[in-house]
Amino acid sequence: MTKQRERVLKEFKKKYELLKKYNYHYYEKDNPKIDDREYDNLKNELLNFEKKFPFVSKIGSVTEIVGHTPSIKFSKIKHLKPMLSLSNAFSKEDMEDFKEKILNYLNFKNHDIEFFSEPKIDGISASLIYIDGILSKGLSRGDGITGEDILENLKTIKDIPKNIKKYNPPKTLEIRGEVFINKSNFLKIKDNFKNPRNAAGGSLRQKKSSETAKIPLKFLAHGFGVIEPIFFKTQSEFVSKIENWGFVVNKNNKVVKNIDEIENQHKSIEQLRSKLDYDIDGIVYKVNQINLQKRLGSTANAPRWAIAYKFSSEKAVTKIKNIIIQVGRTGAITPVAKVEPVNVGGVLVSNATLHNEEEIKRKDIRVGDTVLLQRAGDVIPQVISVQKNLRNKNSKEFQFPKKCLCGANTTKEISRTTKKEDAVRRCNRGYACQFTAKEKLKHMVSKDAFNIDGLGKKVIDNFFEINLIKEPADIFKLNFDKILNLEGWGKLSVENLKKAILKAKKITLNKFIYSIGIRHIGQENAKTLAGFFGNINNFERLSLEDNRNITLKNLIELDGIGETQVDSINNFFSDKKNVKIVKSLINYLEIENFSFTAKKGVFSGKNLMITGGLEKMSRAEAKTLAEENGAKVFGSLSKKLNYLVVGNSKPTRSKIEKAESLKIKILKEEEWYKLLKF
Repeated sequence: MTKQRERVLKEFKKKYELLKKYNYHYYEKDNPKIDDREYDNLKNELLNFEKKFPFVSKIGSVTEIVGHTPSIKFSKIKHLKPMLSLSNAFSKEDMEDFKEKILNYLNFKNHDIEFFSEPKIDGISASLIYIDGILSKGLSRGDGITGEDILENLKTIKDIPKNIKKYNPPKTLEIRGEVFINKSNFLKIKDNFKNPRNAAGGSLRQKKSSETAKIPLKFLAHGFGVIEPIFFKTQSEFVSKIENWGFVVNKNNKVVKNIDEIENQHKSIEQLRSKLDYDIDGIVYKVNQINLQKRLGSTANAPRWAIAYKFSSEKAVTKIKNIIIQVGRTGAITPVAKVEPVNVGGVLVSNATLHNEEEIKRKDIRVGDTVLLQRAGDVIPQVISVQKNLRNKNSKEFQFPKKCLCGANTTKEISRTTKKEDAVRRCNRGYACQFTAKEKLKHMVSKDAFNIDGLGKKVIDNFFEINLIKEPADIFKLNFDKILNLEGWGKLSVENLKKAILKAKKITLNKFIYSIGIRHIGQENAKTLAGFFGNINNFERLSLEDNRNITLKNLIELDGIGETQVDSINNFFSDKKNVKIVKSLINYLEIENFSFTAKKGVFSGKNLMITGGLEKMSRAEAKTLAEENGAKVFGSLSKKLNYLVVGNSKPTRSKIEKAESLKIKILKEEEWYKLLKF
């Protein structure tokens, strides 16, 4: 190590530790030690260090310590019902697509849906639980499944009623809303906080509720979780009712009946945005009828019946300095534009996605071009257009590389369904490609997989570079003594990493399947596969060719598993390197058997399949209803079936005849509705 490198690392570490100290006093102690100007100067100094000397990243990055995470000073409580995220819309077309999906799911023809709209407050989500009219629990959103117990701090907010007994409320009432600070009130305390949202979040994390009480927090109610019994038929009726009970609701809420009304209202609120005394970044639209909300349900991440229609994207003009390629965990080659840093909606942007080779050709994007960037929501900015009138006459078309960064040839796959060539180039070497390998490892330790705290993206990059981690099993046999000698690692951080890895050794079968990164196998498909295999021993037998061929034929029967998924599974386990990696990983883990907790209902413990179109519901809704009533739904006909549900619209005659020959009970559409009491 050169003396200059030593000197840089020493100076960076000193200032980095100083910033962490100031953060601790600011966020944990709520006692700032320096003013904002000094803090910002220190932060900017460190950011310049990182830019000028990339090797300091092995100590850490400013981006990893700025801000705050859920504090250990609050106990954790599981939500009565998950607090899911919302899907986003950015245009009238997106909203039309949202409505179309709803109509298709409900199998509605020539039917208008009524929506309840409310401005989307940029605050901190909170859940209030009332038992027999008394405020009993108050939770932060947390990870959506588990939140922090912040009841005492929430009680200090004047907008939150503590006792609603006199209104004869339901026995269990969960009110959801946003905690925020008005712009006018924020001006009085802005010296202590970065922005209104930061102020609201920081205030709710005070150890002493008396300190929270000093901050002018407000609470706006907008939704509900668990309510027993339900006392309303529409979202608008619910909001009107709780407003009468003393909850504050948004005065700009409105019921709209079609896309034109949605668009007009969206534009009017966007124009009103600057005049409001609180920050909003869009409008939330919810299906107004509660019975339709229940029918629509949710995906793993978001309700099907609600969406956030964001306001116009932030745009800015800048220049492309270079175009580089990145390699993803599936081997996908993605082009990224390195641009001259520009402020887009309050965020300093230096990268923009170019999507794929075809996108570059279509827009004729070149190095040196002046371009218009767009940042919609929180996604990575993208290039909207090229200002070709400003283009240098000597500029050349960008030649997309045909080889991966590892040197291997890339290919474009042909879709089995469309028979068309994929727009994305891929490297197919898997773990043999160091760039793919690193991304696979980052996926494996991510929140939805093994969820290992302390193994962030930069740490994986660093450990990979110094040969500490090359494949998944290496994580569970790490040399902690060696890590302790690395810059930026102390006894406490190493001990925390040990604990996180030890905890990760116990994992559910579905999360394990998702974590190994089989292409086209997301979280929902991983659950389906886990339910089919039941335990890791059965799943591992996919590595045996004879067993695999038989199993793959059975997999196609599963609902949601098609030819694309089956091909991906086959390709993955046909690779000897993948098989070796998976087997080696399994040796270090305790993988829990998958227990299918089927709901009780008329189809408990039964298998069924649906053929033909149904008049009153879509196939997707029928599948959901079947599962909610205890059934397993198959995608193809099998002797394992107990029922074949036959819709009135174009059922497959051959399936009916085969079901009859196998003595599978056939349910006509009318019988299906009768059993479900639909």
